[in-house]
Amino acid sequence: MSTAAKADEWVAAEAGIRPEDVDWGPRQARAFVPFEVVNGRPVCPAGPTGRGGGLGDMDWWGENQMADAVVFARVGGVRWLLMVERSDGLGWAAPGGGVEDGESWKEAAVRELAEEAGLGITDPGICLPRRPRVVDDPRGTDEAWPATVPVVIDLGTLEQLPDVTGLSDARRAAWFRAVSYDGLARVLQDERGGTVFQAHTEMLTEILGSDRT
Repeated sequence: MSTAAKADEWVAAEAGIRPEDVDWGPRQARAFVPFEVVNGRPVCPAGPTGRGGGLGDMDWWGENQMADAVVFARVGGVRWLLMVERSDGLGWAAPGGGVEDGESWKEAAVRELAEEAGLGITDPGICLPRRPRVVDDPRGTDEAWPATVPVVIDLGTLEQLPDVTGLSDARRAAWFRAVSYDGLARVLQDERGGTVFQAHTEMLTEILGSDRT
């Protein structure tokens, strides 16, 4: 999870820095999703969030880069998806978090997967990116928002599901049947009394497909 899944003493990396004082050229050049800067202030490319401006619970003005590991395995003829329950109470999510300095989206996804679920990946060739996107994260704002690269990791057909455990800022980790997004949401509600993390709803619907026509 991103550094925005925070302890009480957390302070944003750019707390006290005005967006007008940021050198926007390099950030715009390396952005996952292109964005504009108007009068020295970044503008979320997905449109108004309804949460106004400011840093919110993000570290950086403008785009905060993330990577999420969407991990599948097939056991007994059923496709399973790995999910972790966030410790901040925002629901169940794909393991993921912020891309660190000098780190690629693939490296970030693999690292977060190990840190949050205890699952190591030794073959980087099975890590396949989907399109980068701005996500509707309740911690973001119109001026500081997360953009993620979903990294699909298919473990193939196995005799049994790998052991996983909630680590770091994940309360629990578990495998769920993943026939469709709607089916996943029902299982989370029925078996765990939980919901899908808001920021991952659109991403997982696109990857899993929907029961709806």
